[in-house]
Amino acid sequence: MQRLFSTFADGWPGGGILLLRLVAGGALIDQGIAALGAGAHPGPVVLPVLGAAAGLLILGGLWTPVGGVLAGIAEGAIIFLEPGTETLAIVLAALAISLAMIGPGAWSVDALLYGRKEVVPPEP
Repeated sequence: MQRLFSTFADGWPGGGILLLRLVAGGALIDQGIAALGAGAHPGPVVLPVLGAAAGLLILGGLWTPVGGVLAGIAEGAIIFLEPGTETLAIVLAALAISLAMIGPGAWSVDALLYGRKEVVPPEP
């Protein structure tokens, strides 16, 4: 499972990845909630909702590569299906796919579940 993640960066790089995850996940969730609340949504509502679900995964750092690819696909479809929302969709798709390639960072659920573990021998 560890081959899915490039690294679990900590320190300043890990803080930067955490900031990217918070911004991208929050914006994806906000876009999904706004699409559900809008009465006359210009395109299919399932795409922003799929993006919001992927945003939840990205926000928590759980299955980050899967969530990033899903969000990138959803936002890529929004670029072509919903005129007038291209700028935000391009930025969110770029952030999501970048996070899928970079990995979740040390402060994530993925790092807790799939990161390197220190094996300590039992005391005699």
